[in-house]
Amino acid sequence: MFKIKSLLRFLLTLPTEQDCIDYLEKLIWDGVPISPYDPTAKVWKLADGYYRCSKTKKRFNVKTGTIFKNSKIPLVDWFWALYRFLSKKGISSCQLAKELGITQKSTWNMLKDIRENLNQFNFVKDELKGEIQIDETLVGGSNPNRHWDKKFLNCQGRSCIDKTPVLGILERGGYLILVVVPDTKLRTLEPIINAHVKVGSTIYTDELYRHSRLYKRFIHQWINHKVKQYVNGKVTTNAIENVWTHFKILIHGTYHNNISDKYLQNYADEFAFHFNTRNYNERDRFDLALSSVMGKNLTYR
Repeated sequence: MFKIKSLLRFLLTLPTEQDCIDYLEKLIWDGVPISPYDPTAKVWKLADGYYRCSKTKKRFNVKTGTIFKNSKIPLVDWFWALYRFLSKKGISSCQLAKELGITQKSTWNMLKDIRENLNQFNFVKDELKGEIQIDETLVGGSNPNRHWDKKFLNCQGRSCIDKTPVLGILERGGYLILVVVPDTKLRTLEPIINAHVKVGSTIYTDELYRHSRLYKRFIHQWINHKVKQYVNGKVTTNAIENVWTHFKILIHGTYHNNISDKYLQNYADEFAFHFNTRNYNERDRFDLALSSVMGKNLTYR
């Protein structure tokens, strides 16, 4: 197997459709075909590149049961889309359409399928523990820059009527979890924190949580940004705020704020995947993502 060190190496190693099929078979089946209809059945290879399940008599190939099934887009284009998707700042459907020479509608649907199946909780299965930093951010356009009939009144400060809040939970030296939430009220945020952080962990927050009940389950310490306090010994939220900086670069720079609330969680999952695989090499990240997007394919509608 090869090492992915650059775009050029990727192109030279997987240039044809058959190369991509062989790579996918090696990754999923380890070279031994397995029936998706009955894993215990024997498999017969057919002349047209398909296989047949000995028990169900159904035909299948390595794309059966994945987002690649019944897709008219070549597998080599899917591989390129996934590789470009995994770049640090992602890729827009418009740019991907230019690179693949297909319609923007098709590339938007491809990226949607990838995001829909690349859920961050497929990788972060255990509760976060140790030292945890927690903070929120608001995602959305600037109210003064909106057209006059789309402006919101009385939306200063932490008002969320014109933006969508995202909760971030960052484990020191570990995983990141991003969750889109309806508001930043404590009764909304506390259950999410309780579900994803191990009891007894140390939690660092800002002054928003000073009246919370987190102290009952965790060691809770907070700093006061209102008096410009950003560090107090080990107590700080600088790391999670640095995460927001890069998250906003992805949202504003690559996608130009053209993200609806309906799909914001998928983009949050995309960024969390980038962050949680920051220590992976290019090959391992690609294989992990490829083996994870084997789920359902969605229609454009």
